[in-house]
Amino acid sequence: MSDRSSRPHHSPNRTPTRTERRIIGVRVTRRWGPARIAYLLGLNVSTVHNVLRRYGIARLRWLDRATGRVVRRMESASCGDLVHVDVKKLGKIPAGGGWRMLGLAAGKRNKQADKSSGVQTKYHNPVRGYHFIHTAIDAHSRLAYSELLTDERKDTAADFWVRANAWFVTHGIDVRKVLTDNGSCYRSHAFRDALGDIEHRRTRPYRPQTNGKVERFHRTLADEWAYARLYTSDAERCEEYPRWLHTYNHHRGHTALGGQPPANRVPNLSGQYT
Repeated sequence: MSDRSSRPHHSPNRTPTRTERRIIGVRVTRRWGPARIAYLLGLNVSTVHNVLRRYGIARLRWLDRATGRVVRRMESASCGDLVHVDVKKLGKIPAGGGWRMLGLAAGKRNKQADKSSGVQTKYHNPVRGYHFIHTAIDAHSRLAYSELLTDERKDTAADFWVRANAWFVTHGIDVRKVLTDNGSCYRSHAFRDALGDIEHRRTRPYRPQTNGKVERFHRTLADEWAYARLYTSDAERCEEYPRWLHTYNHHRGHTALGGQPPANRVPNLSGQYT
């Protein structure tokens, strides 16, 4: 009456070992999903999926596409251990709406008709101009501080960090390390002086995955705020950003935090239950 596995002793209809090796070989060398492997080898998609699962092959979303290695997830032990900082360039919306919501033809007409939002400097002369979204996000709690600024120069980045650090302090977070990419504004003396005693780390060149938490935040804001609905003017979208950011920090469930908002990971944070 002892327990034993219900697996059969013989499986005559099991996929041949040679076919399994071909499936695994294509997966390792080309890093394709089950559907593409099945089309290449003339197999059923479910058969390829079962073989990959049987041998414990990691999912593609767990892998670094460049190297094929399993991605290592960085998780800070407490708030302030590491803060990710980055900049996202975002085009302004012409009066009447942009091409993403109205289509290329209507968006182009609005763009040509609206010249008022263009900002001319000695560095660039855009038709409509851009916003530069500077963001600092705590690696442990995912609590984010972000601003819409006019450029990404060294003084702008340094002043942004001074305000961001003060904001984190008011929320009970003592920042000890900052991670940025190798942009010129982050390699400047102005940004170094703004950091003070805070340790500054930089990502490896051409490896934005290292700064993945802030990169993912920028993708989230693009999906849920910047291009979530039709804005008829740039000012309308800018006015919505502080409200969306508050929702992100205090009310929106985060998948990496078990469905809890970032504010729930910050001890004794004022206003986290409002």
